[in-house]
Amino acid sequence: MWVPGQLLLRPWSLQDCDSLVAAFKEPEMDRQADQPIDTPAAAAEWLRRRAGQWADGSAYSFAVTRSDGVVLGNVAVGAVNRVHGTGWVSYWTTSGARGQGVATRACVALADWAFEEVGLFRLELGHRTNNPASCRVAVGAGFTMEGLQRQKLAYDGVRYDVELHARLASDPFPV
Repeated sequence: MWVPGQLLLRPWSLQDCDSLVAAFKEPEMDRQADQPIDTPAAAAEWLRRRAGQWADGSAYSFAVTRSDGVVLGNVAVGAVNRVHGTGWVSYWTTSGARGQGVATRACVALADWAFEEVGLFRLELGHRTNNPASCRVAVGAGFTMEGLQRQKLAYDGVRYDVELHARLASDPFPV
């Protein structure tokens, strides 16, 4: 799907292995995956898992690309619960795409898609409180801050608080 500002959201494909390996070599990106993505084979496995989730309807991951196909990041809605109409949004961008509104525009498009195409009603996301850029993405994409999850995440022996945000299908469209 096309996103304003010359971005495209599309399902990931095996042709993206090199782009994934390059993205996951960047600092802090290891926190964005459940397993290291440091080889083309590891990237292919990550892509196979994403395709399986898409097929069973439990999660939907999109590559965020420029109009020329260069991968800028990922947006996803996972933990899809059709009984309650909920999902969990996640996103990351490559270092070259940060600070340009890529993640915000992609999250807006993803949320609209999840509400319209998947039929979800509530989307949630969380970010470490020491990550103000991620907070700006959440707020800019129309996600309202709802609370604080104390010491939810642990990285390298340090516990981090997480700020929880949500967007409802009935919320006003973000501007």
